[in-house]
Amino acid sequence: MTNRGTKLVSKGRGKFINRPTRTGKRAYDKFFIYVPTEVARDSTFPLKEGDEVEVGIDAKGKRLLIRRV
Repeated sequence: MTNRGTKLVSKGRGKFINRPTRTGKRAYDKFFIYVPTEVARDSTFPLKEGDEVEVGIDAKGKRLLIRRV
């Protein structure tokens, strides 16, 4: 269980990576979070491929928040 009382159904280890890309003469950082397949395919996973998401930071709880728009 998490500290907020929510039971974790599936969990796994993903990665946070940067894949810099070039557009013309400029380079831009492009960050990705990889979600493990077993987590993303769980029937309780709240996102579907192509969903738009809002990403935020809970500085007090030191958490990344992701929710479907």
